[in-house]
Amino acid sequence: MFEQKSIPSLLFTLVLFAAAALAGCGDGPPGPAVTGPPGTRAAALTPHPPAARTARPTIALVMKTLTNPFFIEMERGAREAERELGVKLLVRTAAQETSIEQQIQIVDALTRDGVDAIVIAPGDSLELIPVLKNAQDAGIVVVNIDNRLDPGFSAKHGLRGVAYISVDNEQGAYSAVSHLNRFITRPTAVAIIEGIRGASNAEERKRGALRAFGENPNATVVAMETANWKIDEGYSVAAGLFRARPDIGALFCANDMMALGAVRYLEDNGRQDVLVAGYDALREALESIREGQLLATVDQQAALQGKLGVEYAARALRGEPLPPVTLVDTRLVNRDTTDRPMP
Repeated sequence: MFEQKSIPSLLFTLVLFAAAALAGCGDGPPGPAVTGPPGTRAAALTPHPPAARTARPTIALVMKTLTNPFFIEMERGAREAERELGVKLLVRTAAQETSIEQQIQIVDALTRDGVDAIVIAPGDSLELIPVLKNAQDAGIVVVNIDNRLDPGFSAKHGLRGVAYISVDNEQGAYSAVSHLNRFITRPTAVAIIEGIRGASNAEERKRGALRAFGENPNATVVAMETANWKIDEGYSVAAGLFRARPDIGALFCANDMMALGAVRYLEDNGRQDVLVAGYDALREALESIREGQLLATVDQQAALQGKLGVEYAARALRGEPLPPVTLVDTRLVNRDTTDRPMP
């Protein structure tokens, strides 16, 4: 079984660190973005005829939160595009990944302010669609990154021609759990800690994890609970799971924040016999892999998603057609690969 070592106490400083970054969420440039070639799917979207634009268009990046370092990386990539393209980038975030109503209010305010484009990583796949339709009706370009807006609900509300940039979340989760499966060689109870239920990326990762666990005759899924992408809920949900089923031997968490919370619970309770995989390749998760706590994670190139989102918005403002779906590459990260440069 995979050996765990003591987890560093800095895991629970993540939220404090990200909150400090939120205070600095202005127009100053951070470091360079992670780059890599994206894959594109299907025929190009024809954008709405561009309205009169200023010489330096204003593009708003709307994210879920900055309490998750994943979105700090996303902003880093968007800032690189801002410098390269000469646009003005506004960054707006909600307080938490579950603060959907706050995201709606942010989009509404940006629409009233008359920004030229909105690049959004929506906290929910349905609830943001009506307010984004209002923005589109006002002549604002909308680009969707990270979590996909529901295509059927978008069509029902008349939100059309929105380019989508993300990763194959199902395949990414499948690869992480397939790596877990290599170490599950005897009958083992396994569990999944999900993201926000109903969010497209959370549901896709759950499907990928279930598909991979289903291919291992030694793995039996005994529990699935949501921790809403949060490190503190990852800790408390793990506590509930292991109180109910102390025999759980492997755990897939749909993001690294939840995984780091779960690993902290396991360390606090002397459990060194549980395999854990996450998703996002946060710096803290990579350190946890090096120290033998996490088994694996998935890099989904957050900075590249942010950069491409701003680039696509700028292209649409110039009247250029956009591919409807762009999927950037994911990369499985484990103890054999943590020291390799990211692609």
